[in-house]
Amino acid sequence: RAAFLRFFQERHGHRRLPSAPVRPRGDPRLLFVNAGMNQFKPIFLGTAHPRSELAQHRRVVNSQKCVRAGGKHNDLEDVGRDTYHHTFFEMLGNWSFGDYFKEEACSMAWELLTEVYEIPRDRLYVTYFGGDSSLGLSADEECRDVWLRLGVPASHVLPFPLKDNFWEMGDTGPCGPCTEIHYDHVGGGRNAAALVNQGSPDVVEIWNLVFMQYSREVEGNLLPLPQHHVDTGMGLERLVTVLQNKRSNYDTDLFTPILDAIHKGCRGPRYQGLVGDADVGRVNMAYRVVADHVRTLCVCITDGIYPGVSGAELVLRRILRRAVRFCSEVLQAPPGLLASLVPTVVEVLGDAYPELMKNTDQIMDIINENEAAFLSSLERGRRIIERTVQQMEPSTNFPVEVAWSLYGNLGFPVDLIDLMLEEKGISLDSAAFNELALEDAKRKAGGPQAGKLQDANTRLDVHSLAQLRSSSVPATDDSPKYAYTLGQHGQYEFSPCQATVLMLYRDQSLQKEVGAGQRCGVILDRTNFYAEQGGQASDQGYMIRLGQQDILFPVESVRLCGGYVIHEVTAVETLRAGDQVQLFVDEAQRLACMTNHTATHLLNFALRCVLGDNTEQRGSHVTAERLRFDFDTKGPITVEQLQQVEQVVQDAIKRNEVVHMAEVPLTLARGVQGLRTVDEEYPDPVRIVSLGVPVESVLSRDSEAAVQTSVELCCGTHLLQTGAVEDLVIVGERQLVKGISRVIAVTGGQAKQAREVGQCLAMEVDSVSLRMKQRSTSIPEMQNLAKEVGQLTKVVDNTAMPQWQRKELQTILKALQRTANTAVKKLEVQQAEKKAQSLLAKHCNQPLIIDTVPADSLSILMKVVNQLCDKSPGTSVLLLSPQVSGEVLCACQVSKNRLPLFSAADWAVAVCTQMEGKAGGSPVVAKGSGNAKGMQGALTTALEFAQSKL
Repeated sequence: RAAFLRFFQERHGHRRLPSAPVRPRGDPRLLFVNAGMNQFKPIFLGTAHPRSELAQHRRVVNSQKCVRAGGKHNDLEDVGRDTYHHTFFEMLGNWSFGDYFKEEACSMAWELLTEVYEIPRDRLYVTYFGGDSSLGLSADEECRDVWLRLGVPASHVLPFPLKDNFWEMGDTGPCGPCTEIHYDHVGGGRNAAALVNQGSPDVVEIWNLVFMQYSREVEGNLLPLPQHHVDTGMGLERLVTVLQNKRSNYDTDLFTPILDAIHKGCRGPRYQGLVGDADVGRVNMAYRVVADHVRTLCVCITDGIYPGVSGAELVLRRILRRAVRFCSEVLQAPPGLLASLVPTVVEVLGDAYPELMKNTDQIMDIINENEAAFLSSLERGRRIIERTVQQMEPSTNFPVEVAWSLYGNLGFPVDLIDLMLEEKGISLDSAAFNELALEDAKRKAGGPQAGKLQDANTRLDVHSLAQLRSSSVPATDDSPKYAYTLGQHGQYEFSPCQATVLMLYRDQSLQKEVGAGQRCGVILDRTNFYAEQGGQASDQGYMIRLGQQDILFPVESVRLCGGYVIHEVTAVETLRAGDQVQLFVDEAQRLACMTNHTATHLLNFALRCVLGDNTEQRGSHVTAERLRFDFDTKGPITVEQLQQVEQVVQDAIKRNEVVHMAEVPLTLARGVQGLRTVDEEYPDPVRIVSLGVPVESVLSRDSEAAVQTSVELCCGTHLLQTGAVEDLVIVGERQLVKGISRVIAVTGGQAKQAREVGQCLAMEVDSVSLRMKQRSTSIPEMQNLAKEVGQLTKVVDNTAMPQWQRKELQTILKALQRTANTAVKKLEVQQAEKKAQSLLAKHCNQPLIIDTVPADSLSILMKVVNQLCDKSPGTSVLLLSPQVSGEVLCACQVSKNRLPLFSAADWAVAVCTQMEGKAGGSPVVAKGSGNAKGMQGALTTALEFAQSKL
């Protein structure tokens, strides 16, 4: 690694850059940084701010931390099965941004491999792009000749097609041919050319040199890039395998210290490098999985990605849980083994990535906490699976409700459920499972069909309500939903809740018993679940029967109906009235709702501060993901007002104010001056939520507390201090109807991400503005800029970012689009004028001009025709323009005094039909296109047709 960096830095004048973090900055399409080029994307796309440090780079070298798991590059399930797949790897790379190209790039690579690393030349093979006739691309003979001049034998220089030797960043954007260097592990003077790119473990690719010289447009065609770039990538793990003369990445000193530490920690048999059937009990696979995954965990946690419930965080949680499972089940290691490996990983990687050394204790704590939580879930999950399997009929599928409960409530990834069942020779009905997932997604999204199912089980009909009351079934005590405290380290602790099943509800009737696999509403004597009300989404979670820890009844939604709280539950086994149950709320979801509900109160107060006292709330909705708030307004909110509102909220977050809550008589509450209420029925007594001021002070006579801070009547669950909101960003604002506006906001990590994305997009817009000011005189360049503005506008319109910033950028982009369109038109007119002048001089007032002329577009060709006819009113004109693609453009105009006998539309159709194309227009002007093969015949047809009409 050091030799690579030194070679390019000292011998070839490259600037050495540190690795970017593995959390992608401002690219919502990526879960992790998965290649060395990610951080340089703006340079390749030409969107780097001209004044930024990035835009100054010419020659760069670095070693980049990369993670490939989840998303397009998903190697997770392959890791451990073989000796070369990894979730974390290091990519060594050198780059040229408009500096050197093929000759120097190949020559430096060859010098490094053969002279510095002293790899035998006869073991190296190089590939180059063999061309592609469908794209009109010839073979990259320039690259082939460079290798031959460097002394690589012709038998070791091999052409390959598009899929192997043409690199593309995405569906559109920079791309180009590449050349790969492959290494033959066997050697011994043999010729291994036939094994290159054939998936042979003996002949492997070690380095890929990409020559970015084209840009793929939206239409699929390729245009040459104004600047050529070089982007090379060599996996450190593979290179080390070659240099240390090993056949497996895991046998190199990048991994052996970690494998030794695993052996010490589990005291089982040593690692022997076995794979497949030879690896009895999958012990060697477990060694590889744990060694790979612990490296990934260390790097991700250091870079601020922690195991969690969505996106990259969810992928990391799967990686951690997979490692824990192999530790405990295959290696039989005690808990804590995974975290104990962290110091070894830091020792191996710390010199290259010093940031790892600062966080060793934190990484170990996070791994240990997550492992402990997962092991207890794993134990319960295993017991649930064992018990269910014992009760199943032979040769049937595993009950999909139980699998869904494991997935939703214990956080079991689907692949883990599949694996555990596979070990027992049982399968899961994936289609039925996916249907449940789809139903759940619809319910969460609140689509038109969502909720119909649950309504049937959670909306008590009038007869059932009357029956409950006449049977003296007491209303549900839901006060335990407020039973939570702040722990020593600032974490929320939710009190457990035990309850009795009083009644079940299914198919619009009350029942004492519901069978396995059925959905029903469960009425309890008490609950800590929050039922959907006051604009806050309901809790989710599960319940278990006392004494039966292994049976989880998932609670999917909760509703309040006539004083009864109805929990929508899937009965995994028979449920009966009288059953004693323990309730478990999904704490992460609840905490997210609490955060967003407190943030809603802050937002309500901030809007009143900024927009005036007559700003009344019209409605709100709080979920774990975001908050929505509707209010009276005189007109659209300005950019400045949006910024001020966010600032007021942030000030209150910084003050970390205590959130005071208390139940008070409704008449007393209504007397509070400045109290915020909405037009709805409130219970008596009612709950008051006051930020920063104790409720007693708010209630005291003449108190103006409710004018100076947020005081609302509210039954929702809230944070105990405002600091946990962290940040609030308004990501959407629009008028619903005249006089009522709606804002959408996000908090915490989502808010931080929205700000990062906003900053990145602002830089891209800034960069386009600067390039627009340089006023190119090339029409294709201006058209590309206009296209770029259009694409950027779409991204700005549809990405979660601060709304004030979106409005600013939309205004700038609108102006840029106008400027670009005007500039293109102006340049086209200028170009058309020049061409018309030279054609007039050539044909000198002839009544008929038929000719070919170079033109970049049909629009320019049409303008040339118009100008000719303007300058020579009696002349009829038809022009053809052959294009690089093989297409021929056609435009014509007929002099008005030749109508109606002579029609431009008929003229264009006759000519374009001759070229197997199409045309259309009016009697005066028409246009079309055809194929170059018929162009000569088309010119003859044009003349004959015109002569017959004149």
